[in-house]
Amino acid sequence: MLQDIEHHLACPHCARPLALDTRTLRCPAGHSFDQARQGYVSLLAGDAHTGTGDTAAMVAARSDFLAAGHYRPIADALADAAAACTPARDADGLVADLGAGTGYYLAHVLGRLDGPAGAALDISKYALRRAAKAHPRIGALVCDAWRPLPLLDGTADLVLNVFAPRNGPEIRRVLRPGGRLLVVAPTGRHLRELVAGLGLLSVDDEKERRIDDKLGPWLAPLERTEVEFTLRLSHADASAVVGMGPNAWHTDRDRLAAALGALPEPVEVTGSVRLSVYG
Repeated sequence: MLQDIEHHLACPHCARPLALDTRTLRCPAGHSFDQARQGYVSLLAGDAHTGTGDTAAMVAARSDFLAAGHYRPIADALADAAAACTPARDADGLVADLGAGTGYYLAHVLGRLDGPAGAALDISKYALRRAAKAHPRIGALVCDAWRPLPLLDGTADLVLNVFAPRNGPEIRRVLRPGGRLLVVAPTGRHLRELVAGLGLLSVDDEKERRIDDKLGPWLAPLERTEVEFTLRLSHADASAVVGMGPNAWHTDRDRLAAALGALPEPVEVTGSVRLSVYG
């Protein structure tokens, strides 16, 4: 809930600490931000916009797909990594999820750690409506990953980043000394059967190097683990995994339905990601 993370929050206008007054966050300079009835609060700067955020349809597809447990191996690996580098019972600790979406992965990590609070950071209010209810210790914040994050300096024990944008200097700023960043990114084998059969966007072999290069001035890779598993997807599941990510912006619905019809049901699909720890 919002009160669990208020002492970690910074005003997006002046960067001063925020405090919760009933359902409104206020800073000493007089800036205020009201909590929506769905549980999240928008900490976007005045000139920011949410046009790049996931739509309601994308969020619904992701919620259904994740609820079915298809990506549970990723969530389990992330929780294992978090438990290995974060104090399990630190009531003042914070796990920040940058690009949290529906809060699925953050909730899984918090369930394993049983102590820190969680800040779900995303630009999509549709996603954060769900994230605010994903776990009792999650506070959901609308923000832009490419702007200064609405968190105080050195306040997060851990930052999660799962299939999401990575703002290296801001992640470094909000991490406490000794804190860790956990990045989950697809390998070139991820969903390869759907990439080939449906003409989806593919992952290039240089993705790991590009991530390291972008984070390099602020964070260095410490450890990597590959998580690979087999999914057995119905056509509806396959449609959901297409509709919940970047392919949703580039795929014609009628063409997708026709291509899905040519695939077996269920279709066996490779799940393949790389989990990297940075510090």
